[in-house]
Amino acid sequence: MLLLLTAAFCIQGMAQELTNPIIPGFHPDPSICRVDSDYYLVTSSFQYFPGVPIFHSRNLTDWQQVGNVLNRQSQLPLAEATAWQGIYAPTIRYYRGTYYMITTNVGSGDRQVPGRLSSDNFMVTAQHPEGPWSDPVWLSQGGIDPSLYFERGKCYMVSNPDNTITLCEIDPATGRQLNPSQAIWKGTGGRYPEAPHIYKKGAYYYLLISEGGTELAHSITIARSRNIYGPYEANPQNPILTHCSRAGQNSIIQGTGHGDLVKDVNGQWWLVFLAYRNYNGAYHHLGRETFIAPVKWGSDGWPVVNNRQPIALNPPAPKARRTEFDSPLGPEWVYLQNPDSTAYWLHDGQLRLYGSIHELMTNRQPTFAGIRQEAAAFTMDTKIASYDFNDGDEAGLSVYQMHNGNIQCCLNNYHGMYRIKLRLNLKNVRALLVDRVINPDTEGIWLRVGSDGKQYTFSYSTDGKKYHRLEAIDCSLMSTETVGGFTGVVLGLYAYMGSTKYQMGRSYADFEYLNYEEK
Repeated sequence: MLLLLTAAFCIQGMAQELTNPIIPGFHPDPSICRVDSDYYLVTSSFQYFPGVPIFHSRNLTDWQQVGNVLNRQSQLPLAEATAWQGIYAPTIRYYRGTYYMITTNVGSGDRQVPGRLSSDNFMVTAQHPEGPWSDPVWLSQGGIDPSLYFERGKCYMVSNPDNTITLCEIDPATGRQLNPSQAIWKGTGGRYPEAPHIYKKGAYYYLLISEGGTELAHSITIARSRNIYGPYEANPQNPILTHCSRAGQNSIIQGTGHGDLVKDVNGQWWLVFLAYRNYNGAYHHLGRETFIAPVKWGSDGWPVVNNRQPIALNPPAPKARRTEFDSPLGPEWVYLQNPDSTAYWLHDGQLRLYGSIHELMTNRQPTFAGIRQEAAAFTMDTKIASYDFNDGDEAGLSVYQMHNGNIQCCLNNYHGMYRIKLRLNLKNVRALLVDRVINPDTEGIWLRVGSDGKQYTFSYSTDGKKYHRLEAIDCSLMSTETVGGFTGVVLGLYAYMGSTKYQMGRSYADFEYLNYEEK
């Protein structure tokens, strides 16, 4: 009895210490697995490279990114992928010494990849979660949000072709489908039944899915069967998690759904899931984030999430991250689509960005490198230490939601005069908000953006001490509700070659550092 009470106390204390979100910012569609006392979690990445960030934790509270599953271009074709496309929800599983990650690459347009089938679903494997991970093994069964379930040497794949949860057995080594796909559940009637995961507990197979779409109506439902192929009976208490309810409707946290279950080392069950935080009204611009909630199993054999109460917000402590560019960029840095490796050069403690002929609005591999915005209130600044511009060239920082929704604050060469420009790109409309002539100091140009969660405020400096305010832009203009997409804001550095004088050489800008501090 004493041991049971001690374990219960430890579990309760662990739940009280959990932050939410556990992985903030644009980190949607979480999937989790436990290997001994280690937990590994992956999220979707859409049009960004590298893809599928992977995190490690020992306590389900403190998470560290240890890499990206898809970090080679042979694994991740992203030709002109938009914020609606690219890498959708991944699932991570561990079985008999091997890590498996299965996901969907939507709309890459590259059907010439060796071994690729008509489906967009593929799987990669690794002996260690940090990698290296294999090249893709392409799969036959379609739909999105594929998942794997292993039992007695067999590997089952589940996904949602035709809005129906569908199951088949596959060879995990080759990906070959071993039997016909079989429909097993259509959900409870909500739209877009997706994100299926299968678990075995006691005599039952449990099928966890999401319904309602990844917006306000998002929810998690569950069904069970004594046979993996069904028939599945729905939980009478569905949905087991949603904030589209009277209890949850006033929470800043909305869109709760797309979950995955895990049992910790103490035998306690948890649910990781995505949700987003509304700011400045019914808008979210940070993207869908990863949250966690405790799960108890009732006497009727059904799981109960968070005692059927809404999820409380308990954000992590503000973080500060400074990149000096004196070593390779960390795994948190991402590029748009497949980057042109010749456009990025680390040298002498600086990051040189060579200008691309493609602007951020064109969605064609622009020169851009950035990190996710993970808190509503923050300040980010950088220094352009040196540059070589022809007429029309520019470089600077960007608040980037997607190609049809981003803000650029830059140093620009216009007919030999240097200017600071602030530009809002919104739904194919380019609005020049500030165009200020300056005399750049030989020491460089400093650019800064800060936010309180309601507005982005931009400024610049010619000496690194006195900053000149440019303009404030409403954060809701960078929200998913305004511009669309499935992602969140990424704060980045970019360079654009607008000059037609290509024979004079490729323009560039040298960035000395990037400093990001949350408040």
